[in-house]
Amino acid sequence: MGVTICIGDIHGYIHKLERVWMNLEHELRESFDDSTVIFLGDYCDRGPDTAKVIDFLVSLPERYPSQKHVFLCGNHDFAFAAFLRLLPPPPDGFSLFDTWKEYQKNEEREGWWSGEGYEEMHIQGRRWAGNIRDRYNVKKGIDFKGSIYDAAPTFESYGVPHGDGGLMKAVPEKHRKFLQDLVWVHEEEEVDTGDPEMSRTKLIAVHAGLEITKSVEEQLKVLYERDVTFPRVEALSGRKNVWEIPIELLEKRIILVSGHHGTLHVDKHRLIIDEGGGLEHLPIAALVFPSRIIVRDTDSHI
Repeated sequence: MGVTICIGDIHGYIHKLERVWMNLEHELRESFDDSTVIFLGDYCDRGPDTAKVIDFLVSLPERYPSQKHVFLCGNHDFAFAAFLRLLPPPPDGFSLFDTWKEYQKNEEREGWWSGEGYEEMHIQGRRWAGNIRDRYNVKKGIDFKGSIYDAAPTFESYGVPHGDGGLMKAVPEKHRKFLQDLVWVHEEEEVDTGDPEMSRTKLIAVHAGLEITKSVEEQLKVLYERDVTFPRVEALSGRKNVWEIPIELLEKRIILVSGHHGTLHVDKHRLIIDEGGGLEHLPIAALVFPSRIIVRDTDSHI
């Protein structure tokens, strides 16, 4: 039973990603090379280096062929892919225009993108590339970067200004394939937890979490099918509604791991690994099983 690593949200910070990766190598030594590495999503936006981050990630299978790499889709990655028209196709008879209806009252305030082809774009793609009217983010005490998703740095990392439809041609094919292939959920059947009470158990990784008021089976079905008919996929975007672990997972001693929430929360069965939240002054964190140690880009081994 090898080592399992869960790496939190990266948000366009290549130097943090390189540093946390180096620190993991230093900490784990020989066991690093054949570990399972689960990236919890949100590779883009906020930080300046989205293009370099994705370059780094797509290089890993060749550089570390004995590792297993899992790349989860975060809500920011979903929106980026939506803008590039890389989401799975909707079922016959469903138009992505239908995803706008519930939230159309917010269109003017959020400045949804309305360039060429917007009529058949998922709502999150329009929000991602839009220009938000009120620039100040009251919740975080800083200005939005272009859109409600802080997507301007992602555009700029590919050499185009925010909101420019030329991004669709600027993103290289290997990056497009990376975004297209992101999984919405991952189940690791036997993880050595380091806990003598449950030892090896199943781990479910999903970017934000699972709702406690809905059937886990139904939620997993949506995630495995990558159902784009929802204007907002709660397992990728939810907040308080996905913070707790569903009771049916708890009863089976299944571990639920997420990023997304801008905090570090390590409980026995519910783990949230997003210490940085995309903010420049805060670290990227990774959780290692079975030791349950936290490794950060800011750790020093000097």
